[in-house]
Amino acid sequence: MRVQRTNRLRWWVSTRVVAAACVLVAGCTTPEETASDDPPQVADAQSVSDVTAGCGDTLPDLSRIGESVQVQIRERHAALPPREARAGLPAGVQAEVVGGMGMILMASWFTEAAEPCLREAAALAPDDVRWPYYLAQLHRDRGALEEAAGFFDEVLRIRPEDPTTLFWLGDIRLEQGRPGDAEALFAAALALFPGSLSARYGLAQTALLAEDYRRAADLLEEILQRDPNIGAVHYPLGMAYRGLGDDAKAEEHLRLRENAEIRPADPLMEALDSLLDTASTYESGGLAALDREEWPAAIEQFRQGLELDPDDPGLRHRLATALFMTGDLDGAMAEFQRVVRTTPDYYPSHYSIGVLLQETGRHAEAVERFRTALRHRPGDDAARLRMAISLRRSGDPEASLSYYELVLRANPNAVEARFGYVMALVQLGRYREAHDRLVTAMDAFPNETSFPHALARLLAAAPDPAIRNGRRAMTLVERVMAAEPEPTIDLGETMAMTLAELGRFAEAAEVQRALIGAAELAQIPGVVRRLTANLRRYERGEPCRTPWPADAMP
Repeated sequence: MRVQRTNRLRWWVSTRVVAAACVLVAGCTTPEETASDDPPQVADAQSVSDVTAGCGDTLPDLSRIGESVQVQIRERHAALPPREARAGLPAGVQAEVVGGMGMILMASWFTEAAEPCLREAAALAPDDVRWPYYLAQLHRDRGALEEAAGFFDEVLRIRPEDPTTLFWLGDIRLEQGRPGDAEALFAAALALFPGSLSARYGLAQTALLAEDYRRAADLLEEILQRDPNIGAVHYPLGMAYRGLGDDAKAEEHLRLRENAEIRPADPLMEALDSLLDTASTYESGGLAALDREEWPAAIEQFRQGLELDPDDPGLRHRLATALFMTGDLDGAMAEFQRVVRTTPDYYPSHYSIGVLLQETGRHAEAVERFRTALRHRPGDDAARLRMAISLRRSGDPEASLSYYELVLRANPNAVEARFGYVMALVQLGRYREAHDRLVTAMDAFPNETSFPHALARLLAAAPDPAIRNGRRAMTLVERVMAAEPEPTIDLGETMAMTLAELGRFAEAAEVQRALIGAAELAQIPGVVRRLTANLRRYERGEPCRTPWPADAMP
């Protein structure tokens, strides 16, 4: 299974796992032929010479593709024997030769030139699934759905229990408005492979078309249970809950929607795409390595791609991202900066430089990068949120409020924006507003512990006596401690503040000493200094009146 970004022009970009040599020599294991009462869809009464007219006679105009791909196509074409010479070869050898030519043309998007070669291969080797499969995908990509379905049927004649083909044929029937046929195909794929997420996804789509919202929701929830990281599920799941009348759950999932679909693993298309050494091939290999969190492999793939196309900003941006994931912050920054020098309007790298600066505490510089990013993409809420955070942390909480407001206007349930807005109010000394917003947020997000924890801090240590309430603070601290799997220094510090507010200074000091020991063990000298300052207060019988020091604002 894979999650496939919706892009009809490049839907097969995925992990390159099958070498070209394997495809051209061995292909895939051919199962025992299955008898069929229907005549084959490809090898009909036409003669091979009729079917193959035009295969490799001339090359298409290669000027629109990169030089490296042109060289590969010309080399393959030069090795293709003329029609008369290959006619004397065994049929299987002929099929490999012309099929290989068709594959490289199809991989290069010369589908008109590829089709006669693939048809000739299919006629010469009627039991090889590759040729009807590629013809099916070629026609599917053109939008010729009925022709594609005929070739997928031919694949199933040869290999009846092929789940990938069952899925694609089901997908076509779904597009043709035949949900009953689609459901049978998806169900067959799921019966063959009970763990298939793509088959469940297909069944959920048919259930949505049939307005069987309960079944659709159940199938999609099962996909999320099996893999919570599949964002493609959220949009259809939101629509299913909307159909069920559960608007809260519908909105929750629609907010998380991604422009993606769940597709099955497709070794034949992966093999086709791996034929060419192109920047996009290496980019796709790098993306697959990123998905597997294999950072060095991703870096190597992206570097090889950049050798072929050094000016590709997206490829260099991804290399920088992979470097960042390995902890090479300097290397990542250098690559991001090269992108913005060569492609000044490339939004993602401006944004990523801002994130990198933000992560290293250089918030004033980050603000400028986010400003640039927002000039290129003014409505981007991720950049607005990052801008708000860096403004607040660089000492301008007033300016941060407007950016938080923009984020919350677009998404009232953005927890980080809600929390950041409250912290900006605290920095501005607007404790009553901060208090009221935390109370509202606690009601809206009962399972989110950051809001009751922050409110407990305010109730325990706010300079405004009208806000402080030690007993209520203790109730909230105990609630958070019960919900958190492990105690933290931050939560322990809140407990000590609360004990001090209640006049229980000896207990507050005891907790504080334990926290200092933990911070020393963790080698966090800044935290040790902060905790020690409050310990001295408690030892003198004084409560804390600073909920968060300036250098410790969350």
